[in-house]
Amino acid sequence: MSASTIGGINLLPEHEKREMYRRVIPIELLERFNITPYLTDIQGRSLINLKAKPGSTSVEMSLYHEYGFRDPIFYGHLADTMNGQIHILLYILNNPASPRFDVDVMPNGEATKFGTSQRNIEAERDALNFGLTPGQIRSGLSIFAAATNAFEGFVADLGHDMYFAEPLYYHNAIIFERYGFTYQSGKKLMQRIQDEFTRESGEVVDKLDNSSVFRQANARQSIRLRSWAIHDGILGEPFSNVTMYKYVGKSAKINTAEGTYW
Repeated sequence: MSASTIGGINLLPEHEKREMYRRVIPIELLERFNITPYLTDIQGRSLINLKAKPGSTSVEMSLYHEYGFRDPIFYGHLADTMNGQIHILLYILNNPASPRFDVDVMPNGEATKFGTSQRNIEAERDALNFGLTPGQIRSGLSIFAAATNAFEGFVADLGHDMYFAEPLYYHNAIIFERYGFTYQSGKKLMQRIQDEFTRESGEVVDKLDNSSVFRQANARQSIRLRSWAIHDGILGEPFSNVTMYKYVGKSAKINTAEGTYW
């Protein structure tokens, strides 16, 4: 390998850069949507949008299942940490055949940053009722295990034995736990959430009063509904400052949400 960091990859010639970042994408995704190994459609049109400028220590990758489609089937935003480790800032897999919910934009077209800067409440309500989690614009693709394997191969090829991730929402952290991650920061918050939601009464569970669809009484044991309630501000603070990491090929076997279901 001619680079060991995102910043290093970004300095490579365009064809080498593209080839290295292609390794992040699980082969199962390409096979499912009949995308060539060159990330083009059968007409030769590129299906990947790569933002990886020389001098930058981050990369954004968007892969589409068909040319001109609105949403990518895969989006990844990766960056280098201060000491050159790989950090996942955002990782999304979208099912293009599923309905779209505009939780990422306001009715006037302004971006919501997936509901973290402002909220399209009507779209979020519809997404929740459809069975989605906060931030989801479409259903996922249920290939997270394959995606993890592909990403760990990429990390290992760069010469690293660990990598970091930034869960945007509570449910993301739980998913990462189930795939072997542990916490660099935020474990106390996760344990506090478990404690708050499992009490018979208290400042948090007393707000699960069905006053809105985001604060359902049965959110106590549901990861998905907990995440919506937390997104709705039930903790009195946003879900933030949580950073996780994983060693390649190993599981930390952390579970901060005992006794819950999805």
